[in-house]
Amino acid sequence: MTVKYLPNILTIIRILVIPILILAFFLEGKLAHWVAAALFIFASITDFFDGYLARLYKVQSKLGTMLDPIADKLLVATVIIMLVHFADGDLFITIPGLVILFREIFVSGLREYLAAINVSMPVSNLAKWKTGIQMTALALLILGEQGTGLIITEIIGKAGLIIAAIITLITGFAYIKKSAAHV
Repeated sequence: MTVKYLPNILTIIRILVIPILILAFFLEGKLAHWVAAALFIFASITDFFDGYLARLYKVQSKLGTMLDPIADKLLVATVIIMLVHFADGDLFITIPGLVILFREIFVSGLREYLAAINVSMPVSNLAKWKTGIQMTALALLILGEQGTGLIITEIIGKAGLIIAAIITLITGFAYIKKSAAHV
């Protein structure tokens, strides 16, 4: 295997981890939370490294450019849906989760439209911060009090998810504003 294919392989692995992650949510006990969190963290790390390696070795591909954001959205959407399902109506998970999902779908559609008219919409630094906060919050919520035995894990996870949702709204409006001239 050459380095040329490694970024796409990491992206595909991220997608393949998702069904296993879903199954882990249905397991019971403390270990199940740690397994699900470990799978999510592993998948999140592949998200960083696929892009990093593609740029480092100059092996960006059309497949990777198309597949990477899909893998990202599938991973985040899956975890949010699973957390909402198991949250028993907890609005501190449901509302920020829905805000994040709405923005992800909307911005993806907007980017697809802009790409069709040859307009690039680069990811902002604030959006990168949002992703980091969001991934950390989701990992903490997967662990939860049941995984760590500490209520603070869940409190920090919920606070992080709310912060990520607020930043999601800010960056979503920024993308709309930047694209308004092209729509």
